[in-house]
Amino acid sequence: MVQQDSIVSLARGQYRLREQLGGSAYGVVWRADAPGTGGSVAIKLVNTEQMARAPGALRGHWADCARQEMDFLAGLAPWDARHIVRLLDSGVHEGLPAMALELLDGDLTAHLASERAAGRATGALQVLDWTAQVNQALAKVHAAGFRYLDLKPGNLLIERRSGALKLADFGTSRALPEAATHSYAGTANWQAPEQFFPQARGQYLTDTRSDYFALGALLYFLACGRMLRYSAACGQAYGAHGRDGAATLRAPDGSVPPTLQPDEAAAFGACFGGAGLAASALLRRLLAAQPEARPRHALEISRMLGAVRAGLEQPLRRAA
Repeated sequence: MVQQDSIVSLARGQYRLREQLGGSAYGVVWRADAPGTGGSVAIKLVNTEQMARAPGALRGHWADCARQEMDFLAGLAPWDARHIVRLLDSGVHEGLPAMALELLDGDLTAHLASERAAGRATGALQVLDWTAQVNQALAKVHAAGFRYLDLKPGNLLIERRSGALKLADFGTSRALPEAATHSYAGTANWQAPEQFFPQARGQYLTDTRSDYFALGALLYFLACGRMLRYSAACGQAYGAHGRDGAATLRAPDGSVPPTLQPDEAAAFGACFGGAGLAASALLRRLLAAQPEARPRHALEISRMLGAVRAGLEQPLRRAA
């Protein structure tokens, strides 16, 4: 049983577990002493306690997800990892994949809560910077042949010294090609319609543009300080009924709720002053109900983010 002071042996050395930092049904993360450095790392292990309660097929799936995450991170070149958490070491612990990752300063959920408790709002330029960083991280995931499918503040780690975000937790990712359906994956509050509402036979048809919807939901959350009503409704339905909750939100004609309400779009645009029109155009594209109406790739999103930034910075240049 893994507990405080347990030793985890990986390819490059042994790590002593010090305190549990977090966990989920899939994995558990510990702060650990790094061998020979005097520093600390984050050790990610498969959650064996939850695995023991799970059906046999799900146990194998969790182990496969951990291996997939390890292989993805190991395949990144140093320059690819600017906004993706770095893998420092890997191996097997108690017969299951284990990873040593760079230790950052907590996730974006906790950081934003701390900032808001202190009365500090997130400025529009910071919102754009973070969105651009996440867009870069998603581009690397997509280029490696995966859909991320679980973008949310809790999976974004922050380095307080630089203020940079890094994408973490790749166990939910699904391999492309884009036409492949899959079982349910992700977190209901942040999912695109095609990821929350199943196709025939209970399968889900997602692609890279499903991640762009989640990026739009994150962008709205960062700017407005609250979740989209559509996203909140999906989360509540899932919490009450599990995957069957999707059916409770469909209208009699089979349609799904609007992903962005007019008052939400107006409130979001107001956060960006004179760049509000450009910002709202970006948000509407990202949150389009149909995947084909969303941006096609990260470069398109980057250009739209640049247009919003230019609109924000123009008054500042005039004032100077």
